[in-house]
Amino acid sequence: MTEIERLQKLLQDDPSNFQARRELSIMLVNNGFNEEAKNNLKYLIKYFPNDSELYYNLGIVHEKMKDFESAKKDYEKAVELSPEEDFYYNLGDVLVELKEWENAIKAFKKVLETDPKDSNSFFNLGVCYYNLEEKNLALDNFQKAIEINPNDVYAYFYLGYLYQQDGLTNFAIESYKKVLSISPDYSWAYFNLGSIAYKSGNKDEAKEYLRKTLEYNKTDIEAYKLLVKICLKDGETEDMLELLYTALEKDENGDLYYLLARIYKYIGNSEEYYENLKLALKNPYTLTFDSETVKQEFEFIKEKLGKNEAIEPEAEIEEYENADSEDDTEEGDEYAEEDEDSEEYNEEDSDEEYDYNDEDEYSEDEDYSDDEEYSDEDEDSEDEDYNDEDEYTDDDEYSEEDEEEGYDYTEDET
Repeated sequence: MTEIERLQKLLQDDPSNFQARRELSIMLVNNGFNEEAKNNLKYLIKYFPNDSELYYNLGIVHEKMKDFESAKKDYEKAVELSPEEDFYYNLGDVLVELKEWENAIKAFKKVLETDPKDSNSFFNLGVCYYNLEEKNLALDNFQKAIEINPNDVYAYFYLGYLYQQDGLTNFAIESYKKVLSISPDYSWAYFNLGSIAYKSGNKDEAKEYLRKTLEYNKTDIEAYKLLVKICLKDGETEDMLELLYTALEKDENGDLYYLLARIYKYIGNSEEYYENLKLALKNPYTLTFDSETVKQEFEFIKEKLGKNEAIEPEAEIEEYENADSEDDTEEGDEYAEEDEDSEEYNEEDSDEEYDYNDEDEYSEDEDYSDDEEYSDEDEDSEDEDYNDEDEYTDDDEYSEEDEEEGYDYTEDET
């Protein structure tokens, strides 16, 4: 008999055994049975309405269920009953998820009143100020996070992106390299270094960094886009064809088919150009390039083939155009990723760098316990629950100008 079954048996014999029900709630959530845990905690709250730990643990369950509004109410109630540091921290996490930056700042500052060395709170304050466009305050808090925790890879990444935005390239490179010294598989740092190298005219270094990006994250469409662009300018088509076909062996992707089509257009292969445009259009949910442009290209080559007319190899590389480019107001991919439980990886621009931004809240895996904080553990830089919810949405024109900024690693990262 498992521990859960033992506790359930106790409750069958004695439904009023509150201690057994409390222990069962903890066991249920630790094993992923969130709905059952929620029901048991709500049952207990009916009998113990002033137990702050019950509200705190219920908040943890709701947070795991992505019901952030309910989690917010639970943590607020826990704080009202007992203003403990752990309660404020988890409340701040949820407020970041809800993009309530000002209120999140208040919560993390409450944590720092009792624990002035909490590096995670400083990091999260940096995220909040970043999203409020208070760069100086953001930088100050990221630097404080690093002073306390010199291995805070996320804080270094944010610093790199902020330096890059301000044109402080050398500082940005130093920060990204520090990221990689701590976490050698952090693909977004490689991408941003590749973008900086490309903008600086160092194409060989850019290609090296982009290949490292794809070594650690084979689904990074933005890296494929920029690498194809650079390699076509150098006339290197065979390696890129092999790379793209290898990627497509695992999953069909509209963007990758379109990149193949562009390579075949570049070398003057009308049939393969046509076939890959057709495949790109058959995968609309992963095609972030402007679909009308792709359709126009498709109809053009279809007509050419119908007349037995060949296309000439391209003399120069055309810029790629992504969907809704006119609606974008700033350059830079926004990568939102629910990395680990909460980072969301969202992109909006083709050759730009990752910005570990905003809703990427720095939170750690919580250890669900009755009277302890759901303790956090730093998540890996890229869990791509990228996944998860990692949708690519390119809204800007794929142009060399876009390479100035880096991936905006924003959103929902806890």
